[in-house]
Amino acid sequence: MTEAVRVLIVDDDPLVRGGLTMMLDGAGGIVVVGAAGDGDEVAAALDTHAADVVLMDIRMARVNGLVATRRVRARAHPPEVIVLTTFDTDDNVLHALRAGASGFLLKDSPPARIAEAVRRVAQGDPILSPAITRRLMERAVTESGSHQRARTALAALSAREHEVALGIGQGGTNAEIAERLHLSVATVKAHITRILTKLGLGNRTQIALLMHDAGFC
Repeated sequence: MTEAVRVLIVDDDPLVRGGLTMMLDGAGGIVVVGAAGDGDEVAAALDTHAADVVLMDIRMARVNGLVATRRVRARAHPPEVIVLTTFDTDDNVLHALRAGASGFLLKDSPPARIAEAVRRVAQGDPILSPAITRRLMERAVTESGSHQRARTALAALSAREHEVALGIGQGGTNAEIAERLHLSVATVKAHITRILTKLGLGNRTQIALLMHDAGFC
């Protein structure tokens, strides 16, 4: 990307906010534009500071990260959201993905991993590859009870759109899907836009969850 990725940090722990700011601000084309201490402060922060990516804590006192993520993704031209979690104690990560988050990170992830995740999500690639994500996807099928509904929804896709959706469900980037299907990256992006429109979804992470609900991945 030619322009810096603008990041808003949302966490109720001032030490975490400060640490993430020091870690990310100026790191490889990333600039931290602001911070918020609770989910109820996010809207005002985004009104003041345009952001491309929001790093969102799950557990906050007044408005938790799940509610805040839904509110962020409901905005016009919303930023992407990466959920920050300890995973072992946060059982709501899956629900955050369904709310529109583009992925999640463990709070103790190495700085380089966090910076790379921010850059990837800003470019439209969700964080779906780690083994821990596959565990969440497996839980998605079990918890949702929506296998048939997912299959019915996906029936609206063309054969090529289904292939692209399958690539997303398998964690492929646009470039990887394009290479596998012998398409241009621009064509893959166009297919993804049509898939989102047909299925009434907000981002490609939700496409991946739907593919897993349907049992295709």
